[in-house]
Amino acid sequence: MISRKLIQKAKTILEKERGAVRKPWGGRFSICLLYPNSYHVGMSNLGFQAVYQRLNAEDDVVCERAFLPDPEDLQDYRRTKTPLLSLESQKPLSGFDLLAFSISFENDFLNILTLLDLARIPLERHLRGEKDPLIIAGGVAVFLNPEPLSEFFDLFVLGEAEEVIGEFLEVYRHSGREDLLRRLAGVEGIYVPEFYHVTYGEDGRIGTIDSEAGLPGKVKRRWISKIDRFPAQSTLFTPDTEFREMAVVEVNRGCPRGCRFCAACFVYHPFRNRSLSLLESLSREAISKEKRIGLAGTAISDYPSLLPLCEDILSHGGGVSIASLRVDAITPSLADCLKRGGVRAAAIAPEAGTEKLRKVLKKSYGDDEILKAVRTLVENGLSQIKSYFLIGLPSETDEEVKAILSLSKKIEHQIVSSRVSEKKRWKLILSVNPFVPKPATPFQWVPFEEVGELKRKLKILRNGVRREKNIEMIHDLPKWAYIQTLLSRGDRRVGQILMAAHRHQGNWEQALRETSLNPDFFVYRRRDLDEVFPWDFIDHGIPKEKLREEYVTAMKEAGVKIE
Repeated sequence: MISRKLIQKAKTILEKERGAVRKPWGGRFSICLLYPNSYHVGMSNLGFQAVYQRLNAEDDVVCERAFLPDPEDLQDYRRTKTPLLSLESQKPLSGFDLLAFSISFENDFLNILTLLDLARIPLERHLRGEKDPLIIAGGVAVFLNPEPLSEFFDLFVLGEAEEVIGEFLEVYRHSGREDLLRRLAGVEGIYVPEFYHVTYGEDGRIGTIDSEAGLPGKVKRRWISKIDRFPAQSTLFTPDTEFREMAVVEVNRGCPRGCRFCAACFVYHPFRNRSLSLLESLSREAISKEKRIGLAGTAISDYPSLLPLCEDILSHGGGVSIASLRVDAITPSLADCLKRGGVRAAAIAPEAGTEKLRKVLKKSYGDDEILKAVRTLVENGLSQIKSYFLIGLPSETDEEVKAILSLSKKIEHQIVSSRVSEKKRWKLILSVNPFVPKPATPFQWVPFEEVGELKRKLKILRNGVRREKNIEMIHDLPKWAYIQTLLSRGDRRVGQILMAAHRHQGNWEQALRETSLNPDFFVYRRRDLDEVFPWDFIDHGIPKEKLREEYVTAMKEAGVKIE
């Protein structure tokens, strides 16, 4: 039985969209592209849209979409026993040739199992047969570390998918199901977990990771050397997205800064900018669809032609939006340009309250530099400032946590004293998040701080801003940051915990209690310098020795002794 209500919901969503691709299925490979979160979140992801566009550019491919159903729809799926349906044609996902997941965040891992369950597809790959779709995944969360998901996927695309897609499809077209995975494993950037075998020592640490004969010991993460070949911009438009009434254009990938905590900096290495001429062309085309242009990238402020690009957008009647600005890149001319482009809020990322901790992060802004940037923004009419901070950093003391409050009050004073109009309302938002050590970064050796300590530090900050009527503080819950760390740094065995959490409908406490694995082993333990990591079979493009050197240097700067 298929719910008419769910089919009508899909049709209503499609009626509000512009840019959806609908193709007849006859004679084509059918791929359903899944985002393991809500439609609103998935449609706000530019990478998801880029892959959808790239797949549908192939004549012999029909690519449709599916998302995690909203809570009320989830109930309807279960009540009516409707199998999970695609958005474009409302067909059951079990009838597609391939299901391709785009995975950006570890906290969406559990939703993957929900989607497979709703689709009536066995969760574990060894239980699936030839009639089941091939289950594949890409996205930054899996090319950092796919191992906790390795029992659920047939293969992973590691790195930037644009180039890999063509090679993947070429092998798929000319292979039978029996030799498909073996042939795909020979494509650079494709990881087939069943061909890689892991051994463990008595202490629970990984001993070896061995590939089967004929396959590389390390899977190279793919990256695009000539980034202009693959423009990335919004192709689907809907009012139900974070970027409502906005077209997003990707400016660059990677980052030249080398901040030691930042996964995007290292896994999208090297830093690559698109040409100004291409971005001007894309922006002018986008203005015909939406008047506001959102400039995206891991290092927007480091784009050398940012001001000319913004001016060009304004000269063609568009508005400009930039998610976050580097403190040292904020100039009066750029701030004025943003104001003329309709921007009233800006985000900066000091990350820590003291210069010492910022140096450990390799983000060496002085307080004066931060305050100067705030003054420049406010004097040019930007009245809402969002400031990002991390807690639980290596060597962090209570005094350094309190320094976040001190710096925030300095920022508050700077806003008040720099306002052009006394009547204009202003706001300072502190976004405070627990530090999660990520794979493929210099901080991959660092332990996560205990949840109790993080709660205590958050309480210090909450108490400090309680009486500040124009300062708002938002933060992630430490317990969810703990789960994120577990899934980010775990090995294949963590898949057992995922299965338990799925059985208990997202009750992580019950799942952690019932599994034989000790999650603290993956979360709270400082790694040895020579330890084998679950993701060490991936060549992320930067030697592990280089990351180790950065880690050792950072710990010396932090005054942390490494055994």
